[in-house]
Amino acid sequence: MAMTLSEIWVYPVKSLGGIRLSKALTEERGLQYDRRWMIIDDENVFITQRVHQRMALIDVALLEDGLKIFVRTDPKDFVLVPYLPVTALPVTVKVWDDTAEALTVSNEADAWLSRHLGLDLRLVMMPDSTERKADPRYAKHDENVSFADGFPYLVISQASLDDLNSRLAEPIEMRRFRPNFVISGTEPFAEDEWKHVTIGNLRFEFVKPCARCVLTTINPETSEKGAEPLKTLATYRRSGNKILFGQHVTARDAGEVKVGDQITILE
Repeated sequence: MAMTLSEIWVYPVKSLGGIRLSKALTEERGLQYDRRWMIIDDENVFITQRVHQRMALIDVALLEDGLKIFVRTDPKDFVLVPYLPVTALPVTVKVWDDTAEALTVSNEADAWLSRHLGLDLRLVMMPDSTERKADPRYAKHDENVSFADGFPYLVISQASLDDLNSRLAEPIEMRRFRPNFVISGTEPFAEDEWKHVTIGNLRFEFVKPCARCVLTTINPETSEKGAEPLKTLATYRRSGNKILFGQHVTARDAGEVKVGDQITILE
């Protein structure tokens, strides 16, 4: 069976809901719109579902003139965020061990998020001028990355999830793992062995396995936290003190990818 790109996902606002697309544009720092926005606290530090599980219940839609951020259970409760910031105040933000330059977006978005998450929050976006480098120990071409945890792209094969679900009492969805690309037509964990591939006619470089965290144990439908899938993954996907699932990837070309594109292994 041919290997194909079966799913494309973007997560415009870090740690809010993802959006499944039929096609997308690749850029150095990730797919267009992917994690270009982020929510920060009153100390300019990013917040995530790891601590604030209610974030799992807030979804995002890409509209012609901006983002729609809304409550999944009540889509009429939303705020519109223009693609170009309204307030546009420069702010230095912290993402893990990195600092990066960002711009505030709008007072309206800040107020909406603060109300729904019960904290004093601001929404910021990453302008094209910001440089945040992926870890040079793995990303060899001085790549920039968005507000993603560490690398521009995350790839997981469908067979890897199917293998995991065969071991779980209750199957889980791929969106627990927040990939950008899902590949069909492989053996389980085939992606662990890849170094260079093409998706359609665009080249990608596989740089390191993805170490999974507690965020994968949060049900994206309910925001409830459990033991799985980390409990089961730890029995067969542990390496040292890390649990691995999926591969971090960088793009060597810019262009369009679409669902159904063929995957070719170059190395």
